[in-house]
Amino acid sequence: MAAKLRKGDKVIVLTGKDKGKTGTIESVDPKSGKAVVGGVNMAIRHRRQSQTAQGGRTPIAVPLDLSNLAIVDANGKATRVGFRMEGVKKVRFAKTTGDVIDA
Repeated sequence: MAAKLRKGDKVIVLTGKDKGKTGTIESVDPKSGKAVVGGVNMAIRHRRQSQTAQGGRTPIAVPLDLSNLAIVDANGKATRVGFRMEGVKKVRFAKTTGDVIDA
């Protein structure tokens, strides 16, 4: 099945502690159904000092479930994603505006 959310998409969080926050997808794991969104769902991890890196508390983005994310359309609102054929190519489009998402 084709992926509705991909790396680089601008998304909004629909539920959870970060509801309403927006960011871009940094990575997607389709097998587990999760994605990492930059600046959203941050957690503190304690790192040991090494010869090359300073130790201490570092914030990292934790993966979110894909069902809790929606693409932001041209109006800045959450939208669902559909697929349609344009010639011989299958493209993603925003259901609210009808705009093509793929560049």
